[in-house]
Amino acid sequence: MMTLAVIGLVLAAIAAAGFLNNVSAFDQLCDGDVDTEVNEKVSVLIPARDEESGILASVSAALASEGVEVEVVVLDDHSTDNTAAIVQGLSSVMLSSGDDRLRYASSPELPSGWNGKQHACFQLSKLAKHDRLLFLDADVRLAPDAVARLVAYQNKHDARLLSAFPRQETGTWLEKLIIPMMHYVLLCYLPFSRMRKSTSAAYASGCGQLFCTRAADYQTAGTHQGIAASRHDGIKLPRLYRDAGLSTDVVDGSAIAVCRMYHGAREVVRGVLKNATEGIANVRLIIPFTILLVGGSVLPAAMAVVAVVAGRPGLLIVSAVGIVLGHLPRWIAAKRFQQSFLGVAFHWIAVAVFIVLQWIAFLQSIIGYQVAWRGRK
Repeated sequence: MMTLAVIGLVLAAIAAAGFLNNVSAFDQLCDGDVDTEVNEKVSVLIPARDEESGILASVSAALASEGVEVEVVVLDDHSTDNTAAIVQGLSSVMLSSGDDRLRYASSPELPSGWNGKQHACFQLSKLAKHDRLLFLDADVRLAPDAVARLVAYQNKHDARLLSAFPRQETGTWLEKLIIPMMHYVLLCYLPFSRMRKSTSAAYASGCGQLFCTRAADYQTAGTHQGIAASRHDGIKLPRLYRDAGLSTDVVDGSAIAVCRMYHGAREVVRGVLKNATEGIANVRLIIPFTILLVGGSVLPAAMAVVAVVAGRPGLLIVSAVGIVLGHLPRWIAAKRFQQSFLGVAFHWIAVAVFIVLQWIAFLQSIIGYQVAWRGRK
């Protein structure tokens, strides 16, 4: 039991050390780091499929961008709700007042072998008028200075593909537990210093909700056509750039953008399952990450229970230190990135659920089952 407790403590310490080493590097998109008067032209490209609840807020926020000249292009990907009507209505109102910064387009039929979002982004790139492209999910709302800050940061650090993690709004308990896990995994186990010094595909990472790039670099990397079948552009698009020898970077965008990724437990589960096989739930990573995450977060809690039941104070002390170290990244992230403290309190449960979902996705991939999303597989 003491050996297991020590293993848990060591794995928790590895995660905490990685997080503490990375969090300041991740949090570089701050007021003092960039000049927001960049005076550049940017095409904000929004793929939309059944987004009537949030598309107006997303488009309006993008149009309110300051310090840059923007056009906003929305491509309706065969929505079955009022998405198209909302965008077309706003565009008509703007045109009547002489403002042509919003354009609406309808996607052609989805070709065989393409994922819907990747096809929509590829079509949007061909519609863009400006050299700077900002791919934005339809549920993301930008701050007025967001685009300018992203462009300024990209210019300063020569990041050919820049991704930012918006502040993730959460409502239900499972959202609060699971959504912040993406920060935990990213910051505990991706070495940011090596990522920024290398173009190795091993360090590819990003957030598919927000990508900024130049048209020439986008073409050099192979465009979204190079990841046509992917459902996880957060990893696959940066990998495409790095395979082409281009640098990528990822930063905290909680001060410049807000997103409600999922609504309810069912969407959380389906969302994790649809992306898992292109992330952790594959032959190469599923076992190492199971050991790292379960060992560093679940094992110390389990050993603490054993210590209390068995009346072993030494074991309890080691386990308690492991619990503190295992939960430390979630506590810091909750304060830094405005995440729920419910996820901090029940972090070990969040990790257990997260790993179970990864294994379910892995087993589903073996039998050839794929989760449908927005009516598509």
